[in-house]
Amino acid sequence: MTKRTLTPRYSSGFLLLFFSFSLFFSFPVHGRVYIDEAGRKVNVTPYPKRIVSLAPSITETLFALGLDKEIVGVTMFCNYPEAVRSKPKVGGFINISLERVVSLSPDLIIGTSDGNRRETVLQFERIGLPVYIVNPVSLEDIFKMVLDIGRITGKEDTAKKLIFNLRRRVESVVLKTIRAKKPRVFFLLSTDPMITVSRDTLHDKLITLAGGVNVAGRDTIKYPRYSIEEVMVKQPDVIIITSMKREDNFVLRNKWNKWKNIPAVRNNRIYIIDTDLITRSSPRIVDGLEELVKIIHPEQKAK
Repeated sequence: MTKRTLTPRYSSGFLLLFFSFSLFFSFPVHGRVYIDEAGRKVNVTPYPKRIVSLAPSITETLFALGLDKEIVGVTMFCNYPEAVRSKPKVGGFINISLERVVSLSPDLIIGTSDGNRRETVLQFERIGLPVYIVNPVSLEDIFKMVLDIGRITGKEDTAKKLIFNLRRRVESVVLKTIRAKKPRVFFLLSTDPMITVSRDTLHDKLITLAGGVNVAGRDTIKYPRYSIEEVMVKQPDVIIITSMKREDNFVLRNKWNKWKNIPAVRNNRIYIIDTDLITRSSPRIVDGLEELVKIIHPEQKAK
């Protein structure tokens, strides 16, 4: 009779339990306690060396702070800067692989309250992994996030210098347009359906800083849907559409050609802006602001 060798099969739950025991005995227990934006106390090892980022905005912030070597895991949506493409992937926003994260032996995980599932955070907590949550919804929040991440990673001085330079660039944008006429701007996050931005949103603030007036700025809904008839009533001077694909630019502009009674269409002032540049809450948002001012006030290009 031929003897058969039995290969043990382990469930993902068993592997997770095994990894969690390994983590418990390999990580130092003592650290500094920080309060994150979810109001949670997070015990973080001083100067973490193995960081997992659960959002593109966090990844960009870590790179901006010079922490590229400390990053051991990112999401599949993290695509900037170019160096991030070689980093191990741990999943998307809502389908983070716990086993993959645990296998990377992180001493710090950073996530967002609006992008990552609460259940995922709780699962990491149960096995003793420190998860720090950020929630930047305004320009000031972004600067605070940069400083907070700088502090918990030992890069506080770098963070302060970065914030100082970012503030100077914002001030420069404001000074360029402070006396200029304020064009009426219709900003599109989506074209089908048409979704724009209202007050109390980061984009509304950016439009104002760039010397424009958000035509939907008085809407009570933060991200209202608009019909073409409503756009006609608003009579925007400038239409800005966010897009991730350059090949869509012609198609996106061409759709508006029939509405010549809209000033932005009549005067050929329909622009496409990179979605990542203008929607991610990272230091690169100031790059997005500088692009906005070029669009809203093209006369500034020559200055």
